[in-house]
Amino acid sequence: MVKPVLLIFLKRDWRGMENIPAAGGFIAAVNHNSHLDPFAYAHYQYNTGRVPRFLAKSGLFKQGFVGAVMRGTGQIPVYRETTDGLSAFRAAVDAVERGECVAFYPEGTLTRDPDQWPMVGKTGVARVALQTRCPVVPIAQWGCNELLPPYAKRLNLLPRKTHHVLAGPPVDLSRFYGMEMTPDVLREVTEVIMAAITRRLEEIRGEKAPVRPYNPVRERHGRRPATAPARQKKGQGKREGRGD
Repeated sequence: MVKPVLLIFLKRDWRGMENIPAAGGFIAAVNHNSHLDPFAYAHYQYNTGRVPRFLAKSGLFKQGFVGAVMRGTGQIPVYRETTDGLSAFRAAVDAVERGECVAFYPEGTLTRDPDQWPMVGKTGVARVALQTRCPVVPIAQWGCNELLPPYAKRLNLLPRKTHHVLAGPPVDLSRFYGMEMTPDVLREVTEVIMAAITRRLEEIRGEKAPVRPYNPVRERHGRRPATAPARQKKGQGKREGRGD
């Protein structure tokens, strides 16, 4: 139902589909910078032959029509009210072990970085990755945020935007296997995954990300991240010039 609308409003620059596993359970770890990007990213992955199962708050599955859609399309509830960090993601673990793809937004929400770079990630993706030892594919996307910027309410329809997606090879997390899932280990695994996503986005945008990713907790306490290095704009024109 959504594909025809996406094709009208978005051109496509999709790369890295060869890095999406043809079979077996895996995690797609994706940056999040627009309320529209779950639809556009789902379109990308659907075209690889692997249907993504997105994580969502468990409460959404109880809300009338929205809940019926979430259940009917096989989305995955996250039970945040549990005191056991891994139990909150039990449905995600089960889906991966059944051979499905679980699409994670490791940031947990739309980015709040002023330049829309990926923020510090939450550790849920690390918990599921270490528990299942499944491939974790880092994926960056850009373009939906130009059609509907983060936290905006109006679409910016013209000129027609391009949805850029770049999937990289699975992140090598083997050195963490067998370690106890302590907070330090989970944070380090999450940082490795987020760094891989950010490198893909740097390639799409043709510029360097800040040395330290945006941290909303640090911002709330008035401790601003280190100043970002000078950014090269060499990819800006090239990005809009790619074909459909």
